[in-house]
Amino acid sequence: MSNPKGYSLNSNVKRVFWSIFFGILLWIGLTRPGLADEHPLLTLETLQQRLQNPMTLDGKPTIDLRQFQIDLRPENAPFRDQFYSLLATQLQRAGKAWGLDLSDAVIRGDWQFGALGVRLPLTGQALAPNFSAAEQAQFNQDRQRLFQLSRLSRSLLSQDYREDDLQLRLWRGAVYLNRTQFQGLVSGRNTFFLGAIQGQNADFFGKSDWSGSRFSQACNWSGSQFHQASNWRGTIFFRKINLTQTRWQQSVDFSNSEFRDSANFSRVIFEQSATFSRSQWQGNADFSQTRWLGTVNFNRSQWQKSVFFPEASFNQMISFRGMQLQEKMNLRAATILNQLDLSDASFSPQAKINIPDLEFDAKTAQILGTPGKIGAIFTLPSYRNNQTVIRNLVRNFRQLEQIQDANAIELMGQLRHWQELSRTLWQRNLNQLSESQLQQLGFTPSQTAQVLAQRAQKPFTDLSDLLNRNVIDLATYVKLQAKVNVVPALSLTAYWGYLWQWLGLSLLLAFTAYGSRFGLIFGVGLVAIAYFALVFWAVDRIRRWRPTPILPGLVETMVMILGGISLGLVGSSLVMRSAVNPGLTWLCLVMFLVPIPLVLTLIIYLKGRYHDLMTISYFVEDGSQRQFRLLIGRLPIMPRFPFFRERYEPILWGRRWTGLNYFDLSLINFLKFGFNDVRLRDQQLPGLVGSLVWYQWGLGLPYIGLLFWTLSRTIPGLNLFIYF
Repeated sequence: MSNPKGYSLNSNVKRVFWSIFFGILLWIGLTRPGLADEHPLLTLETLQQRLQNPMTLDGKPTIDLRQFQIDLRPENAPFRDQFYSLLATQLQRAGKAWGLDLSDAVIRGDWQFGALGVRLPLTGQALAPNFSAAEQAQFNQDRQRLFQLSRLSRSLLSQDYREDDLQLRLWRGAVYLNRTQFQGLVSGRNTFFLGAIQGQNADFFGKSDWSGSRFSQACNWSGSQFHQASNWRGTIFFRKINLTQTRWQQSVDFSNSEFRDSANFSRVIFEQSATFSRSQWQGNADFSQTRWLGTVNFNRSQWQKSVFFPEASFNQMISFRGMQLQEKMNLRAATILNQLDLSDASFSPQAKINIPDLEFDAKTAQILGTPGKIGAIFTLPSYRNNQTVIRNLVRNFRQLEQIQDANAIELMGQLRHWQELSRTLWQRNLNQLSESQLQQLGFTPSQTAQVLAQRAQKPFTDLSDLLNRNVIDLATYVKLQAKVNVVPALSLTAYWGYLWQWLGLSLLLAFTAYGSRFGLIFGVGLVAIAYFALVFWAVDRIRRWRPTPILPGLVETMVMILGGISLGLVGSSLVMRSAVNPGLTWLCLVMFLVPIPLVLTLIIYLKGRYHDLMTISYFVEDGSQRQFRLLIGRLPIMPRFPFFRERYEPILWGRRWTGLNYFDLSLINFLKFGFNDVRLRDQQLPGLVGSLVWYQWGLGLPYIGLLFWTLSRTIPGLNLFIYF
């Protein structure tokens, strides 16, 4: 058993120890007033001392009211009136502009910046010291606007405007509000601040009104919190504004504001509605990692430079209706949970909206825009890892029956896919280059050794791995981007698979713009029809010069040439106007139209023709009826059964309309419809002539499929393939 007396002794020792410890803490607190009271109450005597003994901050005299508690509530009206009077007298003195430092202070009651600024007359010659040309012009506009409002208010005996609302104030010095707590209303309306504003980590527990204010120097409100509604209507920022990590717990209004330099809103949280309607942004605007919990209004805003929303989150509707975008908008990895409205927005030719890794579900959210225009504005840097983004955007616009925009999105994605396939096939692969090839690209010997060593351990998956592994610097990385591709080492089978995929995608892009432009595929068809019609006419009508010429007449020749050229020009204009890459389209078209028909035609004329029925056409027509008909299943050869053969007669030569038969034959072979059923005869027919016709007929099969596929993708609700 323990000794009760010993236990009592230990308890007494502990009591004495804790008594001494707390006594020391109490003595420290009493001997250090700064710890006992962090915000001593500001008195008139202390204020007068601080006014007489200013500190120097940034080379300028500054009134030091840091860490004070300033009571400006109505129940303390005598102190409030004396406070504003004494402070205004000092701040408004002529000469060097004085600053005001309220850092770590607590302001109880309303704070009026206008009461401390220099009142400027609305008429006459006003003194505007240190104004730039832009500030002087804006100052004159403000005076004229307020003067007109003042006259209107007096003439109508209106009570809508208070006297302070129609006054223009000038604040000359800098203002320091770091970690300041404002417990009442803060008003800086219609005030022209010539000095810088430093308000980092400030707390505004009451409403704040900065409407109509002008900030001549940089403003820093980073880390501040606005607990009540904040009004910035009509505010102009002539220099940079920094609002990083600011938090607005109630609504904020920046409508009609102007940002004439860059604006930083990164990591800002908007818990309620945010209004930026009719705002003007002349510099870059950074809204990266912002959170918008309420509705967002950027209607009729004007963006002269780029605007960035990477990793931003929009919980409610965000509206850019009627905005003007001159450069780029970045929505990389942004999250849209409700609706993004881009209706009636106007975009410059170089304006784009970048959407890589965009988190958007077409089932629960919507993206609205001007039909036929908005789809072409979106862009992606790569196809890889963005297939889901493309699929959701296509589904969104198809649900809205904006087929052209859906096709534009898909076309943009397939163009990126084609570019990546091209790099995979034709660019050098970093994972397969030898030591000498690496040095030829610009790698130093030490960099080459690092690449080979690290590649042996783990193959590179992206060119940026060279930066992440500290192999190369940024300058070398920029030079290598256009020269080197990084993909896993390709086997021969994989290479051929990529090659066939690249060829198929190239043809779809060249001839149909991936099923998005009917005018392109139709123009290709017109060029092919005109070309083959001229080839068939030449082979059939220009047979020999001697001994007995079998040649067409001059009129027939001129009609055929002019008709072919006219039809070809119409098709060419459609191709040039609709093609994504006209050079690629013409290259593919020439590859299909020129080599084989040219070789066959040359062989025909070089060998000569020595067969019977030389004065009769190679082509026959169905003489039983002349009407427009659909001939999808028709073959370009006469039927064998005698009863049907009797209906076919050789086409007539020497008529004015003889050339129409050749255009009709080419039309039927390519588009599978025509007016006369023109076919090849099956007696005394040179095999090379038949090969020409069958070649065009074979080209017509994939062409008609592409034509129907494009129609199905460009006409809402149409699916022509259900008929086959």
